[in-house]
Amino acid sequence: MSETYSPGLEGVVAGETAVSTVETGLTYRGYTIEDLAANSNYEEVAYLVLHGELPTAAEAKAFRERLGAAATVPAEIIATLRSIPHSASTMDVLRSAASLLAHWEPEVNDNSHAANVRKTERLIAKMPIIVAARQRLKDGKEPVAADPQLPLPANFLWMLRGEKPSARQVKALDVSLILYAEHEFNASAFAARCVVSTLSDLHSAITAGIGALKGPLHGGANERAMEVLQEVSSPAEAEGWIRNALANKRRIMGFGHRVYKDGDPRAVFLKTLTQEVAKETGHDDMEQTAEIIETIVRNEKKLPPNVDWPCARLYHYLGLPIDLYTPLFVVARVVGWSAHAIEQLDNNRLIRPRAIYNGVAERKWKPVGER
Repeated sequence: MSETYSPGLEGVVAGETAVSTVETGLTYRGYTIEDLAANSNYEEVAYLVLHGELPTAAEAKAFRERLGAAATVPAEIIATLRSIPHSASTMDVLRSAASLLAHWEPEVNDNSHAANVRKTERLIAKMPIIVAARQRLKDGKEPVAADPQLPLPANFLWMLRGEKPSARQVKALDVSLILYAEHEFNASAFAARCVVSTLSDLHSAITAGIGALKGPLHGGANERAMEVLQEVSSPAEAEGWIRNALANKRRIMGFGHRVYKDGDPRAVFLKTLTQEVAKETGHDDMEQTAEIIETIVRNEKKLPPNVDWPCARLYHYLGLPIDLYTPLFVVARVVGWSAHAIEQLDNNRLIRPRAIYNGVAERKWKPVGER
């Protein structure tokens, strides 16, 4: 083969999309994430990503009602959550749950555009229930039923804690979900597109997306970023710790991005909100530690932070267990994966790249006695 090989497909254009672009920052359906995060809410953004336009007041109301009506999970799935060992990661549980939900999905094998939109809306409503129920069961508590009147971020915190969250906490989670909702041809979205390009079903694509997101080089980076911060006990230790880590060539998760060489716009937007929540919740020391680490990594390695760096801290300040950080990424990204899967199916061509063979030259078979 004479084709050019690009490891990791870096710089390779693998398709067309109208869902989002990272060409000039990050936009969803033409709207910048800064505009959406400052003025919108997650449900409205989910509608935009899935349907292509921001909803009218009537459409937003109807969407909220559909999400509320779908905010239940079969009792058999909750029973399965009870039986899974507590040692299993929530991402592994979510991967299984996405597949299980297909068995109760009446339109599972209908790959029409309209049916996949309806299935996506149901998945958007159900995945937060599974995440919250799993955590409560791990904590020795019973799951809390969803409140169909609450928007998704408030509902998640309600189901997780059994008490109504503050407005600032809801806003913080809401913004993080907006920023995580979609991101062009990232590894998990591309995995989802590959799956449906075979004419497989939406739930299989979402299951594949979760599997791809689990990895620490993708969604799991937010959990690893928090683990870094927990190793440093105070701002006074931060400079020595990070310089030692860099000298030992340790990879610091939460920095650098394959696409954003000059900085992740999501991280820039989220940093201010994270600082506000830190002040409200008494975590100024961790913010100072994070700032020292960020400054040195940026200056010494020329690596700006990505969205996982501030988001990990934000979730910590909200009192969320580390095991929930990447699952919350799933909650947000289901709509992005689904929009890509639907777009792929609307104008499908099987995704089947080639490889450059670098094995041994052609050989002839020999009888076993001659080997």
